Amino acid sequence: MSQLESETTNQFHQAIGAIRSTLERVRGCTAEERQQLQTDVQQLNAMYDKITQGRVEIVIFGEISTGKSALINALIGRDVASVDVQGGWTKEVWGTTWEGAGHRIHGIENSELVLVDTPGINEVGGVGRAELAEVTARKADLILFVVDSDINEVEYSSLVQLAAVNKPIILVLNKKDLYSPSELDLLRRQLQERVAGLVPTEQFVAVAAHPRQVEYVIERPDGSSQSEWRRPPADVIELKTRILEVLEREGLGLIALNAAMYAADKSDRIATVRVQMRKKNADRVIWGMAATKALVVALTPVPVIDVVSGLAIDATTIVTLSRIYGLNFSMAQSRELAKGIAKAAGVFALGELTNWGASLFKGLTATLGTALTIIPQGAAAGFSSYIIGRAAQHYFEHGGSWGPQSPKQVVKDILATTDRDSVMNHLKDEIRSKLNWNRHAGKK
Repeated sequence: MSQLESETTNQFHQAIGAIRSTLERVRGCTAEERQQLQTDVQQLNAMYDKITQGRVEIVIFGEISTGKSALINALIGRDVASVDVQGGWTKEVWGTTWEGAGHRIHGIENSELVLVDTPGINEVGGVGRAELAEVTARKADLILFVVDSDINEVEYSSLVQLAAVNKPIILVLNKKDLYSPSELDLLRRQLQERVAGLVPTEQFVAVAAHPRQVEYVIERPDGSSQSEWRRPPADVIELKTRILEVLEREGLGLIALNAAMYAADKSDRIATVRVQMRKKNADRVIWGMAATKALVVALTPVPVIDVVSGLAIDATTIVTLSRIYGLNFSMAQSRELAKGIAKAAGVFALGELTNWGASLFKGLTATLGTALTIIPQGAAAGFSSYIIGRAAQHYFEHGGSWGPQSPKQVVKDILATTDRDSVMNHLKDEIRSKLNWNRHAGKK
């Protein structure tokens, strides 16, 4: 085995490992996150099967009536796809094994080539067509982009999107039998100029997948003649040769690179879903617990107990957030983190002076001052819980650390970017709504 073959084989096994690692990341997600990633897991498993079985997918894109289905029939050598003169019959992605291609990927004994047809890129009413094309292209090992004339704006735009996926592309000019040699030469040069930078010049091939009928004159033994209209054999040998050249040169490497890129894309997708879902759940917990603390502190008539109850709620908030981020803090750990955040922020910044002042006022007035302190004390306590929750969220997002910043700087940044009045008004509204609900509930 040459050094190049050895390196390619290593890349192949690394790609398999990358898919396994990505699937393992999903297993580390919460049940809710796994549910959200269900389709991605199915696609990763399909890619794992694809690479381990050595299945090379050659995906065909093009507008309606450019002859994509006819091209599949011509390459395979028999009719496996319907050829409709009106075009647009292909409504979904489908594939067929290219039996008789005479090619096996080096290093994979039972490898196979699969030709994949896709709906026309310009099909009217094609909901989700762009998304379908992107998903299919990302699974592809080799792309055939079929045109039947000079490339138009829709085709060019689609080709740009496909090129961004970083897969080898062969530009296929079909229906070459419709052009004279001089017309074909001119069209070839025009196409090569249009796609320069997207498709290499050597990756341009002209074919006649379903040639138009030609009149043949048949000479009879008696000297008479008879004319018949016949369809000439498909002319796709140059394309078949080019495909097999690419696969012979890069086959195992293409599969490995494709699988590695696919695993990287899915890994990014998993990370994004986890961040989004965890943030959504964390936001819900932070707001909910802030409102709870606001009410409990405000409505607790006994001084000091109101503040202590609030501290317990802060610890409970951190316990809940830690579970969202998979760290599972104990109440003791959560109390220490809450104290650390409060210390980093300072009692004035968190509004704790208002909270303690209101508690003291309750004590001095023998709890008679509760009615006067409900809303200001509750809102101040809720605001401190909100900031502590945001700081804890940052801590857990960084895997149980403050990252490159100090706790004090993190809290300072949170305070600087938080609209204090908006948060306080929201919490005051929560308190008022609960007070009104309680009044109504008490009516006979």
